[in-house]
Amino acid sequence: MKRSRFTEEQIIGVLREQEAGGKTADVCRRHGISTATFYAWKAKFGGMEVSEAKRLKALEEENAKLKRLLADAILDASVLKDLPGKKMVTPAAVREAVAHVLREHDVSERRACSIVGADRSTIRYRSRRNDDALLRGRLRELATERRRFGYRRLHILLRQEGHVVNHKRTQRLYREEGLSVRRRCCRKRAIGTRAPMIVEARPNARWSLDFVHDQMASGQRFRVLNVIDDVTKQCLAAIPDTSISGKRVARELTALIARFGKPKLIVSDNGTEFTSNAILLWAKQTSVEWHYIAPGRPMQNGFCEAFNGRMRDELLNETLFRDLDHARSALARWVIDYNDHRPHSALGYLTPRAFASTFTATDDRLRNLDQLRRSTVAHPAQQRQNHPRTLASAG
Repeated sequence: MKRSRFTEEQIIGVLREQEAGGKTADVCRRHGISTATFYAWKAKFGGMEVSEAKRLKALEEENAKLKRLLADAILDASVLKDLPGKKMVTPAAVREAVAHVLREHDVSERRACSIVGADRSTIRYRSRRNDDALLRGRLRELATERRRFGYRRLHILLRQEGHVVNHKRTQRLYREEGLSVRRRCCRKRAIGTRAPMIVEARPNARWSLDFVHDQMASGQRFRVLNVIDDVTKQCLAAIPDTSISGKRVARELTALIARFGKPKLIVSDNGTEFTSNAILLWAKQTSVEWHYIAPGRPMQNGFCEAFNGRMRDELLNETLFRDLDHARSALARWVIDYNDHRPHSALGYLTPRAFASTFTATDDRLRNLDQLRRSTVAHPAQQRQNHPRTLASAG
């Protein structure tokens, strides 16, 4: 709208000249306006004072401002309704929303950022990261090979191959590639304080035994006897068969002792195979202490239960066994991979075999220290002779 050359005060002054008795034509010629303009002023400002004219102008300006604000609010609301319904959490989603507004609506970048609630520096930012195509490809390959591994174990495998990257970068690529492990539904467990299971820090200090069950493609069921070293987390044996008796368990334990040495303690549940006369006789003959957990308390044998869960998650649930020979070969390969290649979180992400090899030098030092202690400490009978007699306890 073209701005007038005359202010409200001047317009009212011109109208007052005509009202004072001047002719309309003379007044118009004197101020350089047309007759139509004069009568338009008279229709709008006739009979008004200067203060009233100023108030009218202020009201008109405020009304125009409110109209602009209302129009802007309506436009913002329509733009927001047109945005995708997905939440804009990441910077990439915010950039996509701003680009959509600029593409679909004739607004400026500043206006689009204001509607979306984004900072212009975020929209104009361009990533300067290095190309991660090689690392992404290798991460996808490892995740395909080991479908039940999370980003932490995949990160350890990448480091072992020479990819020196930060674990947060591995986690970001793992999430962007959509490699998250699908959680399997399980029953709720009670949460409470748990006392740690005390184990002497040396190999063969304690073995854990337990059975895990599965079935073949034909529907025939079979069971696997798992024997675990609780300290090194090594799988000493995983023996599949359709039926495993107490005598078979005793034979397999004898073979394991010949290979790895005799354990100090064996822990198992109260299954009929472990409580049979064959096992009781074997434990007596070999002088191996056998400990049975409390009935209904599987977490007292938690090391083997955890191993069973890993075996079921990474092998049994992922493999369809054709027959017993196929199950034996698949279990043998998985046990070798578990002991020699799979990083274990409880061992500082070392493999069980690598962790077990660290005990060799430690065992030698402990053996020499024990011999030195025996040579320097006097016999208890000699110590009693050198000390005065103590008071006998009551009763």
